[in-house]
Amino acid sequence: MPRRVTPALMASAVLIAGLIGCSADTRPSAGGQTPPAEPKPVATPTPQVAAGTAPKNTFAVGVRQLKLNRDGRALPTTLWYPAAGQSGGAAKRSATAAEGRFPVVMFSHGLGGRPDDYAKLLTRWAAAGFVVAAPTFPHTSKGADNNVLDVLNQPADVSYALDQVLALDGTAGDALRGRLDGERVAAAGHSAGGVTTIGLFTAGRDERLDAGVVFAGTALGVGTAFAGAAAPQLFVHGELDEVVEYAAGKAAYDKVPWPKAMLSLPKGDHGRALLGDSATLRLVADTSVEFLRWSLYGDPEAKKRISTDATRGDLATFDDHL
Repeated sequence: MPRRVTPALMASAVLIAGLIGCSADTRPSAGGQTPPAEPKPVATPTPQVAAGTAPKNTFAVGVRQLKLNRDGRALPTTLWYPAAGQSGGAAKRSATAAEGRFPVVMFSHGLGGRPDDYAKLLTRWAAAGFVVAAPTFPHTSKGADNNVLDVLNQPADVSYALDQVLALDGTAGDALRGRLDGERVAAAGHSAGGVTTIGLFTAGRDERLDAGVVFAGTALGVGTAFAGAAAPQLFVHGELDEVVEYAAGKAAYDKVPWPKAMLSLPKGDHGRALLGDSATLRLVADTSVEFLRWSLYGDPEAKKRISTDATRGDLATFDDHL
């Protein structure tokens, strides 16, 4: 979501989120009978990626745009990626990619948002050695009709965008040719993008995904039938969230059957602290970077640092089941 959440937007989000809830599998059937509980998924006990070591250096960051379209659904996608050259400063457009093969993180924005709203966080991920791809969705982005029910179509949008991003690895002449590791992929998202992300591990399970990061998300509309191979999950949620109640995020988190952790922000709202330049953003960035280093690079030392970063100061509490 954008940095400023207006009362009208909050009210709209709450109202439409309620409509999504009415379409969830937990509603009573027409005959007044409660449908059977979702089947318990069968999960493997460990992450899918092989053990490895994440880069220790900080990269410069490049940025570019892809013009994607899925069956008439325009999905312009922003890519942030590790770039050659001296680190620091703003992301450089069409910069030369750094040497190496980098995991991919697909990021989904919130209702009324756009990828650039999250640039401070996403460029931090790219600087740590990840290629981050963020589609702009046709009905939930800034300036669109804000039809939040279209969130249910977004997991398929993300899977399509992932197809196109990974195809760059074998495209002659492309700047990212030979730079993308399609065996190490995560999904992440905020708010409506958090719903999208959960959907990629439930009803719209994309088996290429090895991990997920959910910011202020809920399972309304996409369910909690987590399926497929184990994919560690990191949930981040403000306890003062005025749009998606903390309890809704915690309920989805509780249903995750795989290695998981939840970073709770006692003074956190729906996203302003996350999207701004603040101590909370630094804590969330540090924690999520170490989570991605562990879950995508298979770095055991990064796993040890996750809880240390998460419990720094008094900004957060951390439920750790990784």
